[in-house]
Amino acid sequence: MVKGEHKIAVIGGGSWATALVKILTSQKHVINWWMNNESSAAHIIKYRHNPKYLQSVEFDLERINVSNDLVEIIEPSKIIIIATPSAFLHGLFEKFPKDVLKNKFVFSAVKGIIPELNEIPGEFYHSHLGVPYDNIGIICGPCHAEEVALERLSYLTIASQDEDMAEYVAARLRSRYIKTTVSDDIFGTEYSAVLKNVYAIASGICAGLGYGDNYQSVLISNAIQEIENFIDEVHPIHRDVNSSAYLGDLLVTAYSKFSRNRTFGYMIGKGYSVKIAQMEMDMIAEGYYATKCLVEINKEYGVEMPILEAVNNIIYERISPVIEIRILSEKLS
Repeated sequence: MVKGEHKIAVIGGGSWATALVKILTSQKHVINWWMNNESSAAHIIKYRHNPKYLQSVEFDLERINVSNDLVEIIEPSKIIIIATPSAFLHGLFEKFPKDVLKNKFVFSAVKGIIPELNEIPGEFYHSHLGVPYDNIGIICGPCHAEEVALERLSYLTIASQDEDMAEYVAARLRSRYIKTTVSDDIFGTEYSAVLKNVYAIASGICAGLGYGDNYQSVLISNAIQEIENFIDEVHPIHRDVNSSAYLGDLLVTAYSKFSRNRTFGYMIGKGYSVKIAQMEMDMIAEGYYATKCLVEINKEYGVEMPILEAVNNIIYERISPVIEIRILSEKLS
């Protein structure tokens, strides 16, 4: 059993980090919160709002300690929840003193792959920061930050090989509008959370091209099969991919108006270049980086993944979306 109360730190200043801080503080927990942007941290201290993300959320200043000093936030905390974009993760911890994470529990709310290393965050925390796998956890959906801000009923899955710690974190995230479940599948849930972003891009591309709901249903049915085949190959344990941590997370990311990956794909389908789509969004679509990394990782496993390959061909090989999706449609069933 996990005894006593443990201080929690949230690392990140984006919408998902902001949502997690809202959830935790609404349960009367005091949170250490690291933000990279010093002016954003100062704005929160003065006005109680994140100036860039989920501005409608008002924070109780007695329940948050905000700073842009990473060591200052992590040192007094026992549980570290990391919610930064995966593309920034390597740079963030590149010169970080490794011993600061000794005996900490690190829960990843990052839904991408570290592009410099082709590693999911859990592998990065273990191999580069020395965190034992027993001290690593995953926080995954289906859950959009925007609906958390609106306090709409949402669901989270907390995965860890330490069942007591998974239950502990799940209890602290549970609230009137957040329901939680626990899992021991840290690799499957994390890879699934990465893959669903790629399939959301595919869904957006198809919508942008004018494909309808009938086609989308087949696309996403095939996408969950690709996820299952891949994670079963990478980490073969018993799991039910039709549960919310896998299929539910895929569905909400592929269909929701809040999905930045779907939005990114939709713009590509409408004829935007990758660069212009990224500039217009002014937000990171994790699936963009994940696509190329997953193609590289899959060279080791050799899983048949036509949807992943199609997205890679469109956004990295610059093959026409019209042509590539037409070819893909012949491979789906």
